[in-house]
Amino acid sequence: MELTKAEEQIMKILWRIEKGLIRNVVAEYSEPKPAYTTVATIIKILEKKGFVSKTPIGNTYEYTPLISKQEYTGSFLQRFVGKYFSNSYKSMISSLSSNENLTTGEMEEIIKMFQEQLKSKKDN
Repeated sequence: MELTKAEEQIMKILWRIEKGLIRNVVAEYSEPKPAYTTVATIIKILEKKGFVSKTPIGNTYEYTPLISKQEYTGSFLQRFVGKYFSNSYKSMISSLSSNENLTTGEMEEIIKMFQEQLKSKKDN
C-alpha cells in the first residue's frame, strides 16, 4: 500500500523518533507546523491502513510504526520498478546510469556496492 505525501511525512517522523504522542510528531515539523487535528486525522488513517499501532497513555495515545522504513522502502521500490520499468531492475539501472546528473564518482560507488553485494551472495 502506498502512502500519501502527508502520511509519508508523518511516518518518516515516527521512524526517526520510534514512537510518540501526536504532540511529539507535531513538534518534529519545521515551521509552519501543521495543526494538531490535521496530524491526528492522518495518524488515524495510518492506523486504519495498518502502518501504526496505538497504546493508551493516560488520556491520550502513543503511536508506534508497525512497518519499518526498510520494509516500506523495499515494497515502494518494487512497485516503482513494476510501474515505470516493467519489473526490470536492469532497465531502471540503465536509465539511472544514462542520467547526466550522475557523476562518474557516483557510478563507481554504485559499481563497488554491487560488487560487494555480489561477493556476499556468492559467499553464502
